[in-house]
Amino acid sequence: MKAFLLIGVLAIAGAGAWAYVALQRSDEPYRGYDTPAQIVSIPSGSSTAAIGRALVDAGVVRDDLTFRLTLWRTGDARRLKAGDYRFEGSMTARDVVGKIARGEVDELTLTFREGLTIKEMAPIYEASGLGSAREFLEAARDASLVASLDPAAPDLEGYLFPDTYSVPRGTDAKKLTQIMVDRFAHELTTPIRTAAADRGLSIRQLVTLASIVEKETGQAAERPTVAAVYQNRLNIKMGLQCDPTVIYALEKAGRYDGNLRRDDLSFDSPYNTYRYAGLPPGPIAAPGKASLEAAASPAEVDYLYFVSRNDGSHAFARTLTEHNQNVQKFQVDYFRARRER
Repeated sequence: MKAFLLIGVLAIAGAGAWAYVALQRSDEPYRGYDTPAQIVSIPSGSSTAAIGRALVDAGVVRDDLTFRLTLWRTGDARRLKAGDYRFEGSMTARDVVGKIARGEVDELTLTFREGLTIKEMAPIYEASGLGSAREFLEAARDASLVASLDPAAPDLEGYLFPDTYSVPRGTDAKKLTQIMVDRFAHELTTPIRTAAADRGLSIRQLVTLASIVEKETGQAAERPTVAAVYQNRLNIKMGLQCDPTVIYALEKAGRYDGNLRRDDLSFDSPYNTYRYAGLPPGPIAAPGKASLEAAASPAEVDYLYFVSRNDGSHAFARTLTEHNQNVQKFQVDYFRARRER
């Protein structure tokens, strides 16, 4: 009997010592993988045992006992969150558990610059590794996401706000487009909506005009003036004659090869503002906030024309005579001089 008691005492002592060592190890940095970083995926509904196995198998935590004792020590067992986690360098078990308990999931960054179309955004989504371009294009057809803003929208063109987004790995196209639409709604502030309404513009008309402004100039200071040119033309029922709308029409028809020719200006499309007066049927790109503000509150100027100075800026004119002089100076003479060099 004494022998059995002694064995029991020794076993308990051994287990205690083992637990003590494991507990000490939870504060020792550990790295059991050779790659620069290790990604561990924790599916929703995973048990703590399954999470522990995944971390041990990935070489992030030394062993299962260390993980379990760390959970007991921190009290985080019920706070572990699903997601994809990125681990780099040596980390203590306590730090690993804390990262998962805080939900610090690994995120991917995508940048959609101003002026992109849905078609141009799709390859960026695919390049991020989140999914295919086809999936993004399909998700961008869900006009129900903007039904409260634009009941007539056939898709999300113009409403996917251009910005840099950090999203968890596994974010699908439907989730991302919802995030982008939500961001658009946030940036479409009450002052912008009120200013547009005061000018008699619906949300769709505002976004359409803003998309044209976005495509016509990259100069922040010029946006209100460019918006004024088109608003002035609309006021007198003068054709907008906007090249980017023709390019968009050609792209939708699969006929744009990167060059806009004179014959293209007669292409029959409601988006061709050389053939049809007024705004095109909808946005031709994704406008940023500055372009939305410019479209809602154009500059108080009476310009009707503008032409590129070939340096990113434009020369504006009130009359056709002034405009023709600018065209001669900044287009005809400029390119003639370049050819003669």
